[in-house]
Amino acid sequence: MSETVNTIRRFIFDNFLFDAGEDDLGNDDSFLEQGIIDSTGVLELVEWLEETFSISVDDEELIPENLDSVNRLAAYVARKTA
Repeated sequence: MSETVNTIRRFIFDNFLFDAGEDDLGNDDSFLEQGIIDSTGVLELVEWLEETFSISVDDEELIPENLDSVNRLAAYVARKTA
């Protein structure tokens, strides 16, 4: 899963944390609580997830438990690609 984590981190830094350093985001940090991703960002994130990992994100899966941190995203991708 570490490759998935690295891919997700790279996307978050490239698209939402432009000037931040690697230490500015822990893998369990909440994107919403930290103000990293807003509702528009979630749509961008979902589109990227679907394209990058060849998965389909259903509306009922758009919950913080799946999408609100690097580790939650990685676990979600692992479940969807298993």
